[in-house]
Amino acid sequence: QVPLKPGRSLMDWIRLTKSGKDLTGLKGRLIEVTEDELAKHNKKEDCWICIRGFVYNVTPYMEYHPGGEDELMKAAGTDGTDLFDQVHRWVNYESMLKECLVGRMAVKPIAAPKGEVFKNEIISIMLYSKVTFKYILVCPKKVYIVFSLLYFLFYSYDWFQTDSLITIVIYTKQKDMNAELVIVDCQDKRLRGEIIVGDHSYLVEVGRYCNFACETFSLLVNIAEKVGKVEIILKKKDNVHWKMLGQPLESHNTFIKRTDRGLFYRKCKLVSKTEVTHDTKLLCLMLPQSTHLRVPTGQHVYLKKNIAGTEVVKPYTPVLPFLPLDFKEPFSHDGAHIYLMIKIYSCGLFTQALDHLQIGDYISVSNPEGNFKKSQVQTLEDLFLLAAGTGFTPMVKLLNFALTEVSCLRTVKLIFFNKTEDDILWRNQLEQLALKDERFEVQFILSQPTKHWVGKQEKISSSLLSESVKRSRKDSKVLICICGPTPFTEQGVQ
Repeated sequence: QVPLKPGRSLMDWIRLTKSGKDLTGLKGRLIEVTEDELAKHNKKEDCWICIRGFVYNVTPYMEYHPGGEDELMKAAGTDGTDLFDQVHRWVNYESMLKECLVGRMAVKPIAAPKGEVFKNEIISIMLYSKVTFKYILVCPKKVYIVFSLLYFLFYSYDWFQTDSLITIVIYTKQKDMNAELVIVDCQDKRLRGEIIVGDHSYLVEVGRYCNFACETFSLLVNIAEKVGKVEIILKKKDNVHWKMLGQPLESHNTFIKRTDRGLFYRKCKLVSKTEVTHDTKLLCLMLPQSTHLRVPTGQHVYLKKNIAGTEVVKPYTPVLPFLPLDFKEPFSHDGAHIYLMIKIYSCGLFTQALDHLQIGDYISVSNPEGNFKKSQVQTLEDLFLLAAGTGFTPMVKLLNFALTEVSCLRTVKLIFFNKTEDDILWRNQLEQLALKDERFEVQFILSQPTKHWVGKQEKISSSLLSESVKRSRKDSKVLICICGPTPFTEQGVQ
């Protein structure tokens, strides 16, 4: 992120979009944009960007963009969908830029093939499944096969019923299947079961059924890890024999990249709000009864809230309700709650809105996302965590996982940077943990301490890190994790 000029906050942008000012330069007209036309608008004072087939004039937004003008200019005059997805696909650009919409991209005409198309030129192969039809298109000259459709070799589902229960069985044939890879939601007369497989996911999604007791029955999910079988068990509202599971929705029975699927949200209730420091609070959100969701270590969720008529989305990494001091067994809570440690900024539009939530209020929470893999930690001997401020939050679950489940670990060191002593999150818990577990060490470093501070006063630097980050032995396997404000992270990586 970059510092914005005064009067260029998110709230200021929302006010501008509602002022009635023409932000497209087209006086309310929507046009069809060709690639050649898009390419002409590639300057800061005249910048159009295409995202998922829609073209936006982002010139008025330049000074309001938290990532800075240079980031937007990377996609100037081009299709910026891939770049957008890499950086922040969670942002609700449709809502944020709706007043900047220029129009749709023109569809390129497809030339008809010359001459007769013989059956050995293009062969349509129909694969039949019990629940749906899918097609593979093969061209023998350059044998192209749509490999994503081959998931039928691995993924299928079936369903069964008794007088009172419906059981959906998903056969994944994945030997490492676990609860973190299964996300199930039953709400608004829709059943959605998603199985995560690396960067892809398999989805069962049906709607328009009428006899589920979704609102009153906590669903049951059973996982046979060795064979990869997942059972989703739900209660019927009435003891009636069902002729079908439900109406298949658009994405039903598909296996695609997770980034192509889009984010799914459910409404969670705020059940508690606890003060951690003078400006940071621990929020406890309760998942709906009919939701099964576990946020894996190192992954985050997105919170979505409508503010002044605009949907605003921000990412947060869930933490534990407290820092466990006994690492004989992995910490586990009931799976019904998500805990978020959030710093409330005095000028922060979104965090102020979160702070004003009352107990019992609802907020939308997305599916988990992130690239961190536990396998990166499982063979470690030394783990170093460099955190600044609320960059500490991703370290909480990682710290717990490492000390609990990584048997070869020799040392875990947290180097925690803050401005003042009052800013240190969970200081007492971290100090107790260091006394309790000889593998763990914590070092607090302040940039604006009082004269009574006896610890280090410094910002992140190469000299500091060369002094503080040392292997337990010469050839030990090491992982260093860094999280904090962008300048801190970039300098730490360098």
